[in-house]
Amino acid sequence: MSSTLAGAFGIAALFVAALALVFAIQALRTQSGASKPAKVDSAPAPGPEPQQPESKPGTVRSELRKLGKEIEVARGELRETLKHLAVVRYDAFGDTGGKLSWSMALLDDKGDGVVLTSINSRADARTYAKEVRAFASEAKLSPEEEEAIENLRKESEQTD
Repeated sequence: MSSTLAGAFGIAALFVAALALVFAIQALRTQSGASKPAKVDSAPAPGPEPQQPESKPGTVRSELRKLGKEIEVARGELRETLKHLAVVRYDAFGDTGGKLSWSMALLDDKGDGVVLTSINSRADARTYAKEVRAFASEAKLSPEEEEAIENLRKESEQTD
């Protein structure tokens, strides 16, 4: 395909996209009644505005209300995600260097989640996972695991 022909197709596609956008805007205006001329009041309304009745389905106002509700649901779900992370690196054995062992706490806003630990030596590596509830665990925690959880507890207290 020549570059001239490709350019012509590109311009035609751009024109079709712009035309579709115009039709979509017109359809939204027709649905919401925005195409009607609005009356302009010269005096501002005193006090708070009265609550609007429920909008018709498919209008911009009703779609905004639906989106607002969906955002609140998403915020609630986000509070329960494992979004807080703290890592403590250390040398588990005297014969290894470089702080190859680590403990990592992954917690949500309530302090629930997991602490993962990897103990690395010259010969092997071992990995452990322990459940955490409200910044505590029923399993015995190493000092490094406790440090990782404590770092997140302090971070949580500062944001409250």
